[in-house]
Amino acid sequence: MLDAADLPDDIAALKAMLIAAQAREAGKDAQIARKDERIERLEKLVAAFKQAAFGRKSEKTNPDQFDLALEDLETAMAAIHAEDEADAPAGNRATKARVINRGSLPRHLPRVEEVIELESLVCACGGYLHCIGEDASERLDVVPAQFRVIVTRRPKYACRACTDGVVQAPAPARLIQAGLPTEATVAHVLVSKYADHLPLYRQSQIMGRQGIDLDRSTLADWVGRAAYELRPVFDGLIADLKRSTKLFMDETRAPVLDPGSRKTKTGYFWALARDDRPWCGGAPPGVAFTYAPGRGGHHAERILQGFTGVLQVDGYAGYNRLIAPDRVGPDIRLASCWAHARRKLVEITRNATAPIAEDGVKRIGELYRIEAELRGLDPEARLAGRQERSAPVVADMQTWFVHHRARVATKSPLGEALAYIAKYWDGLKLFLTDGRIEIDNNSVERTIRPIAKTDSLCTPSSNGGKQRF
Repeated sequence: MLDAADLPDDIAALKAMLIAAQAREAGKDAQIARKDERIERLEKLVAAFKQAAFGRKSEKTNPDQFDLALEDLETAMAAIHAEDEADAPAGNRATKARVINRGSLPRHLPRVEEVIELESLVCACGGYLHCIGEDASERLDVVPAQFRVIVTRRPKYACRACTDGVVQAPAPARLIQAGLPTEATVAHVLVSKYADHLPLYRQSQIMGRQGIDLDRSTLADWVGRAAYELRPVFDGLIADLKRSTKLFMDETRAPVLDPGSRKTKTGYFWALARDDRPWCGGAPPGVAFTYAPGRGGHHAERILQGFTGVLQVDGYAGYNRLIAPDRVGPDIRLASCWAHARRKLVEITRNATAPIAEDGVKRIGELYRIEAELRGLDPEARLAGRQERSAPVVADMQTWFVHHRARVATKSPLGEALAYIAKYWDGLKLFLTDGRIEIDNNSVERTIRPIAKTDSLCTPSSNGGKQRF
């Protein structure tokens, strides 16, 4: 603060000082207003994130919306940090950059080097500068996708010495006869739709920005044709999977348009998966999706026709058809999912204090800790480790749930959770007898989760569902 002695006697100078002070105050007010706006934006994003993560079950968003909320929060925080750095006076800006997980750039990416040289290598003293080292940095660059037109010319030839007619090289085979796309273009559309979850109408818009006018119906025709041509590949994949002796299976809803009405009916996509990596199996991982109009166990039986071995599933009762005493067909053993058993107990702990359920969660957690240490070993080593370490935990847990089940109300949430564990107990402990069996069904659940993405929410017909996977 200035003393009276520090103020000039000149009126013009005093006016100039006052105007400068008012300008500084106005700048600070604007900066405070911007900070208040940023705080309000962050508070809203944090509230949305908390709702997605910790809200009541009926109000929670799906996992995809949860990821979007997290992305929005991280984006807003980055923008606010940038605004703060821009608002800070030059002398007050932090000299040390914020620690950010920037990831790493793979070695296989091509490197384009640029060298920034001094304008002159002559020193101020008149001598010449010599290079004694350099600083190098890497940034990730992108070359936007570029469409091009392949022009195929087939010259025609005729012999002037005879009249055998015109000869010409045969036309190459095409996926879509007399159509516009190359096979690479069709593959790009398929990957964009099913792997990157980019609907056809959005792909049409993206192409439109490059002046390529292709209607969504045209792209849909390409996809349908490709689905037909890929059917032998799908059949081969299913056959290869069913030659395995250990598979996963899961199903998910697939709304289907009902022809002739504006309503939808419920179909199902059944996922059959193989993942032998946890026990160093030699077969590559794979998954095949089959559409069925319902969820009955007979659909699973039809899909699995010819398979014999261990099938790991969740707690859906429809799979019990596969182990029915009167069933005719190859032998199938059902391995159950500890993640589903744990989930039943976790749901109880979220609603109220539940020491018995919390104890059960800890016991199952011990099994998962053991599995994490055994992951990557061969089946024999995994089996030996389970017999030594996991089997006593499972035996103790059986005594635990039998004891508590006899003392809690059957219709209570805890009683129902314990009844669920008892119902699938044989399948839950099957992993103790075979080192290839996983402790849960999460491998196939991770593969089926993308089916719920936005572009997969509705299938135009039951036939369309069959074409899709």
